Amino acid sequence: MPLLLTCSPPTALSPLLLPSAARRGFLLLRRSAPPRRLAAAARAADSRVVLGCGLVTLDYLATVDAYPRPDDKIRSGDLQISGGGNAGNALTAAARLGLNTRLISKVADDEIGEAVLSELREAGIDISHVIISDGGNTTFVYVIIDKQTKTRTCIITSGYPPMVPSDLSISSLSAALQDVSLLYLDGYSHEMASAIAKQADYMKIPILIDAEPERTKAELEGLLSLASYIVCSGKFPKKWTSISSLPCALLEILLQYPRAKFVIVTLGENGCMMLERIEAGGDSRIDAADIEDVAKSLQLEVHEDDILPTCVSSKFMRLSARGLGTIFGRLLIGTAETIPASELVDTTGCGDAFIGAVLHGLSTEMPPEKMLPFACQVAAIKCRAIGARTGLPWQSDHRLAKFLSEKEGHS
Repeated sequence: MPLLLTCSPPTALSPLLLPSAARRGFLLLRRSAPPRRLAAAARAADSRVVLGCGLVTLDYLATVDAYPRPDDKIRSGDLQISGGGNAGNALTAAARLGLNTRLISKVADDEIGEAVLSELREAGIDISHVIISDGGNTTFVYVIIDKQTKTRTCIITSGYPPMVPSDLSISSLSAALQDVSLLYLDGYSHEMASAIAKQADYMKIPILIDAEPERTKAELEGLLSLASYIVCSGKFPKKWTSISSLPCALLEILLQYPRAKFVIVTLGENGCMMLERIEAGGDSRIDAADIEDVAKSLQLEVHEDDILPTCVSSKFMRLSARGLGTIFGRLLIGTAETIPASELVDTTGCGDAFIGAVLHGLSTEMPPEKMLPFACQVAAIKCRAIGARTGLPWQSDHRLAKFLSEKEGHS
């Protein structure tokens, strides 16, 4: 049996109580508080609230020289115990960038749940609407980080009991949505997410959906129909639409969900692509441009020697694809930072970091051509540390200065 794949859940806090573990080469999480001036800036930056609903976990991250083969016994390098989960990670990123954040999630009244909530509270996230079950277990994840391939493997033990709509009364939901300017849903606990999305839609609160390829049609269809914004990983567009061309798949997604203003697909070291729709329809007498041709043209404008993230954008135009419909909008390509191999540590939570930055961009009315490289930069900074949150930048990080130095949007 591989040494790393033990089945019994670890005790969340006991490893932190063993000082001898540090001498064995383990990196045990002792979350240091940010400088007071940074914490104050994060709390005071914006009165608008971003509400997130979804997964929070405790992650046990171990680095290995190479992923184990069947029946191997190998030793880990560094070990870190840290909070995780899509919603927890994205809101932590948004909070560090200065947003007021609020969370709806569920943990058990166990040591793991206590550790999860403690870290979220320290990040400045409002956890007053997190449901704590009497008994059961909090979700935890083993994360194996392969130093050779720069990849990670996640082994999830789901929490029990699951989060369901009856966990939150109507009055509690109304309180959670008070003063909310943007709702973020990561797709977990889809019945609860659907109930919150419907109420937010009734209150005319815009909704951002994190669409992961692991989600089924039944889990995501209703959420996407209410989405104002869609962010997905690279595998999602083809799986959802059965269209191999990425630009065409993005076009099909916006045609399927007419309320969505944009869809962004994250592409790891290849950056991201965004298709934005605007209401103005343009002159219908002008032939629509083929979206694949537009994408190819934009790729030629990307400077391969750019180390830091950049963005190229088409003009607003009618965009179509053979066999599909037409929208009026524009296509944008964002590039990723070129990270030296010696600095690339862990990609766990990069997508969540990207979404946290998008939440900030939307909340501060940052234009897309600025938001995309900003989000890529935040994700790249995160990659330089183990875990989903350790490397997340603060608002005052000098590497973000060029994005945040000027007055953002119209805020």
